[in-house]
Amino acid sequence: MSTPHVLILGGHGKVALKLTPLLLQKSWRVTSVIRDKDQESDITATANSHAENLKVLVESIEGVRSTNDATRVLDQVKPDYVVWSAGAAGKGGPVRTFAIDRDACRYYIDAAASPTSTVKKFLLVSYITSRRSYPPWWTSEDKASADNVNQNILANYYKAKVAADEYLTARSKAARDGGKAFADICLRPGFLTDDDGGEGVLLGKTGSRGEVSRADVARVAAALLDTEYRGWLDLLKGKEDIQEAVNRCVAEKVDCIEGEDLEAIYNTKLELD
Repeated sequence: MSTPHVLILGGHGKVALKLTPLLLQKSWRVTSVIRDKDQESDITATANSHAENLKVLVESIEGVRSTNDATRVLDQVKPDYVVWSAGAAGKGGPVRTFAIDRDACRYYIDAAASPTSTVKKFLLVSYITSRRSYPPWWTSEDKASADNVNQNILANYYKAKVAADEYLTARSKAARDGGKAFADICLRPGFLTDDDGGEGVLLGKTGSRGEVSRADVARVAAALLDTEYRGWLDLLKGKEDIQEAVNRCVAEKVDCIEGEDLEAIYNTKLELD
């Protein structure tokens, strides 16, 4: 394939702002979607190399109300890969959370996975306890912590993200079953921090508790996009070099979806309202 073209949805988010220059450093092309023209200078300021490969597109993700709305953007940009790093960020209450984190995300997944789409890979940034079942490697403390987060702290966000994560898995499998080359990556970091990171990561089957820098989330995402990986990967701060951790997870086919009801996920309703 020629130089990949990556569409970043939620381009003004903190992870996306750190991911953009990493992709440009690879000489990849990037189109960053933002909601406000006033944010454009923040995006272009990240282009410390290959600025000519960066485009900024002003589009409302919150305004995406159908697969056709998402398809219009994809047809305009014609990306090879899509990164979903958008979200309501807790603003606007449950209605806005479900509209962006669940519905708009699923519409973009649906559009990307269609047979006529140029998209070959979709990376969704989720969070570490976005799952219905306990994985077999979690301790009792991990389970209790996850329950507290999902039921008491981020209840609506949890419901929205689980729906999006499972839809990505189900829709991607259906696309591949239909003959489309399509990879789905669900990257699932712990509590996000704003430090520079760079000291190492714990990637794969981790506990549910811990933190990781947004900078390292971006580094892992950039590395994963350059592989053939597909599946769920949990991410915390650790000691393993990022590239080595990614290479290990790819080689060992680590998939943190283990422990979930795959039959139920694969039977997810794919006809979106």
